[in-house]
This record gives sequence, structure tokens and C-alpha cells, in this order.
Amino acid sequence: MLFDFSGTLFRLEEDESWFTDLADGDGAPFDLEAQAEVMRRMTAPVGQIVQLGPEFQDAWDNRDLDPALHRKVYVEVLRSSGVQDGQAVGLYERLIDPDYWTAYPDTFEVMRRLHESGTKIGVISNIAFDIRPAFERIGVAGYVDEFLLSYLEGVIKPDPKIFLRACERLGVAPEEALMVGDSEEADGGAAAVGCRVAIVDPVSTTERPDGLLTAVADVLR
Repeated sequence: MLFDFSGTLFRLEEDESWFTDLADGDGAPFDLEAQAEVMRRMTAPVGQIVQLGPEFQDAWDNRDLDPALHRKVYVEVLRSSGVQDGQAVGLYERLIDPDYWTAYPDTFEVMRRLHESGTKIGVISNIAFDIRPAFERIGVAGYVDEFLLSYLEGVIKPDPKIFLRACERLGVAPEEALMVGDSEEADGGAAAVGCRVAIVDPVSTTERPDGLLTAVADVLR
């Protein structure tokens, strides 16, 4: 079993308290629609979400390979979204803090049942910070056999190399693996090496109580 992280096992949930003291350049507070757009820009798995100048384009293209570039470009994305400088840094720090990420309701059960069945588990994430503490916090880190984080691996999805590398480390052929993620573009790349793919909807954790259980139902039978 191969899993994506953001929008699949965990989600950075909207928290109105983060925006309580935030105001845009005109001094107006962020309304709910503006808050939702900021969160979308912070967590969109693929696609360029704002226009960037030459100084930031390289940082965007390589953000998930280098923590410094990730910080540089996401602070700029927040600034271009109307968040003032100091506040942009504060929001970015929440983005990269695993304690702010919420597990989907069935994450623990799915990971536990797969582990108990003897199924090898890998987590593949296009990410520039360490997500392992989020798994430790809910007690499932020990169920994951391999974490492949792009900034440590030097490769990002949908590059076939990262899926092949995961299968090799788990000791399975790609045809024996199922990749579960929330992005057809990024996670769907696993199909090119022979993996089966299941796509889940990256909606809020309250709206998706059993999406993972459904995605892996055949494996758990």
C-alpha cells in the first residue's frame, strides 16, 4: 500500500482563529471566502496558484525539493494573496507544523488493519518538511514501513522514479501495489509504472469519514 499525505491521510484544516487578527493591505479583515482561498493556496497539491515573477518561479518549480525554496515561495504566495508580511510568516509556520495537520477519521483504522494483515505501507509525499511527527502523534508511525518525502528523495511525483523506489524498498512489484492519493496528476503517475491507483476527495475531515476504508476495501478483505 502506498499513500499520499496531504488531502489523503491528513489535511490542514481551516481554522478561523488563525485569521482573527489578520487584515489585508487595506486594513479589511479576511472574510470566510478569503480565508478559504488562502487555505487552498497553501495546500493545493499541483498547479501554479498565483502568478510569480522570475525571482520566485524557480522557487515554485523546486519548492518540494528544498525547504528554503518552499518557505520563500509560500510566504510570497501568502503575500500575493493579501496577507501582510509578518502575518504571512506566521501562517507559513502553521503550514509546516505537523501538529496543525488533522488526520482523516479512518486514517488510524486503515493503517492499523493494513499493518495487522501484514501489508507493507509506504507514504509518498511531495513535501519540504518532516511529516513523520504527525503520524507519531496519532500512534501510527510504527505502521509505516517507508516514508518517501520529496525533499529527502530528490524527486517528486509524478516522476516514475519515486513510485519505483517505494516499491523496491517495500519489496513488492509495482503490479502488487495500490497508490491512494488525492491528485490524478501527481498520485495518478503511479499507474505509469504498473501500480493500481485510487483517488480520494481532499474535502474536510468531517466530510470524508470513510474514504480511505472505501479506497482500500479490496485489500482489507
